[in-house]
Amino acid sequence: MAGMAGALGLIFANMHDLTVTDLTKTRTLGSVPFGARYRLIDFPLSNMTNSGISAVGVITKSNYQSLLDHLGSGDEWDLSRKAGGLRLLPPYGRAADFAPVSGFFRGRLEALAGVTQYIRNAPGEYVIMSDCDIIVNIDYKAVLDYHIEKGADITVVYGRGKYAEGELRTKTVLNINQDDLVYDVLIRPETCGEVNASMNMFVMGKEFLIDVIEESASRNLYSFEVDVIQHRCNELKIYGYKYGGYYSQIDSIITYFNSNMELMDLAKRNELFGGDGRPIYTKVRDEAPAKYGLEACVTNSLVADGCIIDGYVENCVLFRGVKVGKGAVVKNCILMQDSAVGEKCEMNHVISDKNVKVGSYRSLFGTQDYPVFVGKGASV
Repeated sequence: MAGMAGALGLIFANMHDLTVTDLTKTRTLGSVPFGARYRLIDFPLSNMTNSGISAVGVITKSNYQSLLDHLGSGDEWDLSRKAGGLRLLPPYGRAADFAPVSGFFRGRLEALAGVTQYIRNAPGEYVIMSDCDIIVNIDYKAVLDYHIEKGADITVVYGRGKYAEGELRTKTVLNINQDDLVYDVLIRPETCGEVNASMNMFVMGKEFLIDVIEESASRNLYSFEVDVIQHRCNELKIYGYKYGGYYSQIDSIITYFNSNMELMDLAKRNELFGGDGRPIYTKVRDEAPAKYGLEACVTNSLVADGCIIDGYVENCVLFRGVKVGKGAVVKNCILMQDSAVGEKCEMNHVISDKNVKVGSYRSLFGTQDYPVFVGKGASV
């Protein structure tokens, strides 16, 4: 088994912001709240620390103030260290010769070009890259061992599943032969059926990655998936690592809603949060426990600390500090931090961002396919 202490982890916090623009207007995808008390970045970050990776760089692009507040020095993930630890990597570190006019990177290769010196100076021989759009609890030790065993140039983690028409428009589809080699790649295909969908997790040797970055920069290439995985799949040894456990991808407001609702399934919740001593860590807030009034009724819901509930709540995800007034009926909703629902309200299939105030006697109704979204700080 390969040692993980010297491996470098890289997390892309902004890579899929445009897929859920309602949630990323004021924050990165990595800092989008999930599951009553977590942020999406908690999952790749916890996976890396649980796998023994002690040096993690988080590549940012814009709207990352809430991400900085959440991550702090990395204490919660045991990454507050003198050597290695957690590093926030802003988007302006690129050499001027390779920088676009705006200063922001256009794709993953340009983002990596901006942190090449950090990668070069990091310890270890391997780099494990992940985005923040996948909800999963995965052991990267097994992925790295597989990468070394195969002698791969690049290992791509993928999941196999059935997708309806339109569901693959944000995904990279891999065609893999019996030897697990990737021989064809489809980027955002107009297709459906059972396919191998990339989970946006990649393993490479550090020196190989640096060579790819420098060659791509000299050719003005910026998309890792298109210019490396797709165009060079028959030139490089690109292997697929199949992940067979539970995972969910956040690539629309609907998948965000459904992924939160799937946490009501005990088996999926246990696999995601409690499997084999691999917890998902997050920023700790010392708040009072949830308070339930005499007329409160809560069934099949996730309720964070600091909530005050005096109404009826069913199949909901309530973040810290949410208040539900007397006589209110809230079903199939995601209410983010410090949202308040007035008395005698009726809500069904609603996503409210932080600090939303819903007045008394209001009614908000969506459906599972079209949940109503109320923006941050709004009053209804």
